[in-house]
Amino acid sequence: MTTEPLVLGIETSCDETGVGIVRGHTLLGDALASSVDQHARFGGVVPEVASRAHLEAMVPTIRRALSDAGVTLADIDAIAVTAGPGLAGALLVGVAAAKGLALAAEKPIYGVNHLAAHVAVDTLEHGPLPEPAIALLVSGGHSSLLLVEDLAHGVTPLGSTIDDAAGEAFDKVARLLGLPFPGGPYIDRAAREGDKVSIAFPRGLTMPRDMVEHRFDFSFSGLKTAVARWVEARERSGEPVPVNDVAASFQEAVCDVLTRKAIDACLANGVSTLVIGGGVAANSRLRLLAEERAVKHGITVRVPRPKLCTDNGAMVAALGSHLVAAGVAPSKLDLPADSAMPITLVTVPA
Repeated sequence: MTTEPLVLGIETSCDETGVGIVRGHTLLGDALASSVDQHARFGGVVPEVASRAHLEAMVPTIRRALSDAGVTLADIDAIAVTAGPGLAGALLVGVAAAKGLALAAEKPIYGVNHLAAHVAVDTLEHGPLPEPAIALLVSGGHSSLLLVEDLAHGVTPLGSTIDDAAGEAFDKVARLLGLPFPGGPYIDRAAREGDKVSIAFPRGLTMPRDMVEHRFDFSFSGLKTAVARWVEARERSGEPVPVNDVAASFQEAVCDVLTRKAIDACLANGVSTLVIGGGVAANSRLRLLAEERAVKHGITVRVPRPKLCTDNGAMVAALGSHLVAAGVAPSKLDLPADSAMPITLVTVPA
């Protein structure tokens, strides 16, 4: 009989209601309800709409995950829930649901960090994570480089975005080009038919003067503005905008910066494993460029399959399982939802 913990994870940090069930490093159930279509007409996520969608989807999504896994709530050993960072209202829905389940079923609860969960989900794809490792997390709200020495007890932030995150830039540029929301998949698709070196867009925080204070930080606001000005100039001249070329050149600029800094972080810290997570990790060019650059330095790149890159309950359950196995004490039942939860806090302490 296995001793590996059976953990139910709940994710509601943004617009995805995710419930996953994990035993050890094995994913048994992964149910997802997305409200992205409700946000598309606004061109971005509306917090109030997301919160209401989570309320409506929570119970059916939990039931579906349990059914897919072939287990009942009584079988669960622990419940994990994203406590932050994220949209405050959305987080509250998930935390309240997890508290209700934990209280009713008398199960321990772990309030976990959304970003750390994006690291942990890779274990469902590739097994235990070599430590130390460098994690590059890229999504609509975050672009971060982390040194992961002991995922159960904390990670060290090396750098983060100082303005627009990579995923946010993808969404804004997609809107400029008349592409649907969310922009990432559509930019990726258009870029495959474009010329990635046709337009010389800037690479933020990569100049020698940036290497002291912002060596591992990211900035995509200037890139977004450069794309907007290029498109506007083209439109003023009456020339058609080459959407595929703009998409390819923009994407190349983003992926160039992300992978260059990630490999630099590995070399600077003597680490031979790079984990890439978050929604932007599903980008095909980012995956390819990371592999090309890493192999030159003997660095192994680990990226989960695209479905596990975007927000989901499986990643929360994976981190919860890791914490239980490592003997980390559960959170208190009155744990808060913290929209600004720091990455140095992997779980809300007991």
